[in-house]
Amino acid sequence: MRWEGPGLHLLDQTRLPVEEVWLDCETPEHVADAIRRLAVRGAPAIGVAAAYGLVLGIRTIREPERLASRFAEVSELLGSTRPTAVNLRWALERGRKVFADSEAGGPEAATTAILDWARELHAEDVRINRRIGGHGAALFAQGSRVLTHCNTGSLATAGYGTALGVIQSAWGQGKVEKVWVDETRPLLQGARLTAWELKRLGIPFRLVTDSSAGALMSQGLVDGIVVGADRIAANGDTANKIGTYTVAVLAHRHQVPFYVAAPLSTIDRATPNGKAIPIEERKALEVTEVFGTRIAPDETEAVNFAFDVTPAELITAIITEVGVLRAPYEQSIAAAFEG
Repeated sequence: MRWEGPGLHLLDQTRLPVEEVWLDCETPEHVADAIRRLAVRGAPAIGVAAAYGLVLGIRTIREPERLASRFAEVSELLGSTRPTAVNLRWALERGRKVFADSEAGGPEAATTAILDWARELHAEDVRINRRIGGHGAALFAQGSRVLTHCNTGSLATAGYGTALGVIQSAWGQGKVEKVWVDETRPLLQGARLTAWELKRLGIPFRLVTDSSAGALMSQGLVDGIVVGADRIAANGDTANKIGTYTVAVLAHRHQVPFYVAAPLSTIDRATPNGKAIPIEERKALEVTEVFGTRIAPDETEAVNFAFDVTPAELITAIITEVGVLRAPYEQSIAAAFEG
C-alpha cells in the first residue's frame, strides 16, 4: 500500500497473481470495502489501511462541531469490517488517542496529526517485521525445509512480512533449502499470494494441497513450520487462517517445531484464551464456488470459518519484535509487554 496525492492506493490482492491492479481509495467506505472483500488482508496490513481510512474520513470536514461525530462514525465503520484481526481494533484505538490530542486544533490540525501518525505506523510496521525476521531466522538450521500456511509476507503487512519475513531472513542467511506452501483453501492465499511473493524473492518453493502437510511430515520432509496470526490471546492461544490448527496438530504428532510469528500488536491481553476469540464466518459461496465457478451441487449448504484457534500447548514459540517467547506464555507475554 502507499499514500500518494489525494488518497490511499492498495494493491488488489483478489486479482493476484493474474494481474496487478491498484485501487484508489478516496473515502473510508472504499477502504472498508477493500478490507471486507480481502482486497487488502493480513492483520498488520488491515491495521495500517484502517489508519489511513481515518484520514480519508475526516479530511473533508470543515466544521469543527462535526469533527468528533464524523471521526466516531468512520472508526465504527472500519472497526466492523473484520472481527477477528485484533490489529484493526488496536490501530483504531491508537488513532482515537491521536485524534483526542489534536481535536482542539480543528479539522486541519486533526487531519494532519492523524496522517502523520498513519505514516509512522506504516513505517513502524516494516521496522517491526524486520526485527521479527531476525529473531525468527536464528531458530532455523542450515538447509531447513520450511512449511507455511496462508500468506504472511509484504502483502499481509505494511512491508517485509511476519512468518514470510522470518523465511526471507533465514533464506538471506543461507538457512532455507525449500519452502512448502499450503494452497490455503478456500480462497487460496498460499497458492495465489505466497507463491507469487516467493517467486519474486527468488526463494525455492513447492506448492502443496492443504491435506498434504501430514504426508510431508511423515516422510521427514519438513524441518520447521512458521505461520502468522490474526489474534493471540493472553495465554498464547492463537487464531490464524483456517487450517492452521490442523497443521499444528500434525506438527505435534511428528515432533516438528511449530512457530507463530507476529508483532506484539497482534497479542490481545484482554482476551484470556482462544475460546474468547470471535471467529469470523464468511459466505458459503467461497466454499461452494471457486472464483465464480460452481463446484458443488446447487443448494449445497456450507460452513465457512475464516479462522481456527491453535492451543498454546501446540506452539513451540511465538516470534515477536522483542524476541522469541516460550511457554508458559502467560508469563513470557506479560514480560514482553512490561519490557
